[in-house]
Amino acid sequence: MIKADNLTKIFQSGDQKIVALDALTFSVPEGQFLTVTGKSGSGKSTLLYQLGLLDLPTEGSVHIDGRDMVPESENERTLTRLNDLGYIFQDYAILPSLSTLENTLLPLLMQGYSNSEATTKAKRALERVGLLDRMHNLPSQLSGGQQQRVSIARAIAHDPKIIFADEPTANLDSETSEQVIQTFLNLNREGQTIVMVTHEAEYAKLAHRTITMADGKIVSDVMNPQ
Repeated sequence: MIKADNLTKIFQSGDQKIVALDALTFSVPEGQFLTVTGKSGSGKSTLLYQLGLLDLPTEGSVHIDGRDMVPESENERTLTRLNDLGYIFQDYAILPSLSTLENTLLPLLMQGYSNSEATTKAKRALERVGLLDRMHNLPSQLSGGQQQRVSIARAIAHDPKIIFADEPTANLDSETSEQVIQTFLNLNREGQTIVMVTHEAEYAKLAHRTITMADGKIVSDVMNPQ
């Protein structure tokens, strides 16, 4: 589903070059739950942004479902992000003036679904994350964990090929974090491919596979006992 080849990202800071990703090559098969972990500054979020087509590498390629996305036009990458990928961030990124349902169906309307189709898909996604009964609530009326589950519902409503999650439990307490991770595990059991960045070792081990990074390199790539 994902293949990175010689993936390199270099940032320029004055006269200094910072190698955030150092020639990484690996793949993620369809249906796998992959976690990426490592200390702050190790390159894990930079890697997620490259794989999720939110930024372009300095060198190398990123294949999504067999297609090298780096040489594609920005318009093609935008369409792939909109139609094939789902994103979840630690700050939830939901609109405070919109209800749970409205936040979930908005991207579907952007993809061209009718209001009726978008509403049906959004309700189905909210049911999958256990929030259908809160669909008319505003974000201010939801807990942090519920807000994060709204962002998960929004990410899965269009049945993406891949979900990318960047520290989705960073702002949550331990009990709420476990509920969010359980939601990811349930989605993966249904066949969803997931790439999740996390600094929590106990959550990383719940996935099929864990990549550990340091100084822009992969220092460990292991399959976890299931």
